[in-house]
Amino acid sequence: MLVLGIESSCDETALGLVQDGRLVAESVASQADVHALFGGVVPELASREHYRILGPLFDAFMQTADFQPSDLSGVAVARGPGLLGSLLVGVSFAKALAFGAGIPLVGVDHLKAHLLAPGLEQELQLPALGLLVSGGHTHIYYIKDAGNFRLLGRTLDDAAGEAFDKVAKMLGLPYPGGKTLDELARAGQADGRINRNLFSYPYLDNKNLDFSFSGLKTSVALYLKNNPGIIEQARALASGAAQAAEQSRAAPELSELCASFNHCVSHTLCAKLKRAGEQLKADGRTVKSLIVAGGVAANSMLRSDLQALSEQMNLPLVLPRFSLCTDNGAMIAYAGYLTLAAGYAHHLTLEAIPRGRNIPEDQVRLNLFGRA
Repeated sequence: MLVLGIESSCDETALGLVQDGRLVAESVASQADVHALFGGVVPELASREHYRILGPLFDAFMQTADFQPSDLSGVAVARGPGLLGSLLVGVSFAKALAFGAGIPLVGVDHLKAHLLAPGLEQELQLPALGLLVSGGHTHIYYIKDAGNFRLLGRTLDDAAGEAFDKVAKMLGLPYPGGKTLDELARAGQADGRINRNLFSYPYLDNKNLDFSFSGLKTSVALYLKNNPGIIEQARALASGAAQAAEQSRAAPELSELCASFNHCVSHTLCAKLKRAGEQLKADGRTVKSLIVAGGVAANSMLRSDLQALSEQMNLPLVLPRFSLCTDNGAMIAYAGYLTLAAGYAHHLTLEAIPRGRNIPEDQVRLNLFGRA
């Protein structure tokens, strides 16, 4: 079974090709340079760039991967959540391709695809406790199987990745700033510049599994207001992450802030994840592994803290490789493959679902529309 995946939920135009559950080829076109001028993703520009890029990217991808639409068993597309204009470009393209080639269409939940992505490289041990941590979402799931996700907790305002990006923007770090902030934090931690009491752990003094990072973001803003020299140090960075270690020694206050902020976010994520595991155990639910995915899963301190947590919980930790942490077509293709292999697909009336709306379980049996 050969399945094409199309990803256009935010600012990455990406394609992936999966055959019988294994990645064959992938391609991605980033819009980072376009949005860097504005310090963040501009939705209108993102959708226009997807529209401009997707067709030529697909033509080049067919040639490189050596396939034709008639070779495909199905086409999968990220239907949401995401930026509506961006999603519509990918969904419309996928519908046209499915209709023209006479193959099934699968609408993929972008969030679940992130957590299933490690299955491209290893067999997932399910049921699992999953943490999706990205620029737009911070969710905890109980993953019973590939088609059964139960949401346990979510962010009430800013997602963890959004907090990283906004703090980086406050500092004047180049977009996307999360990676640069992480590099500075790692250098600061290595030099012993980490203050675990600089910021309070956000929304942790409760018993639920939800997150809130807006208060932490405000705390950083107030700290910078009282310490403007840190912003001057950050803006003096010549080339960002490439010189983080050197800049850490030259700007100790900056590296301390980055390391302390990084620790605060990572500790909070791990604390809630541990709480979720304890609650599932109390409810008699089986958990065989920890799966963590999304762009922030590439964060060095978080990966280290998660490894320690997994050992404490006596559960294997499953982390995707770095290229599968960010938005990509491979994870969409793989999620689509799993859906098709289970005998389900979508009608061409499939809708794109923007951020803030629940994605319906509206797939149908393949044989209901003549593609058994």
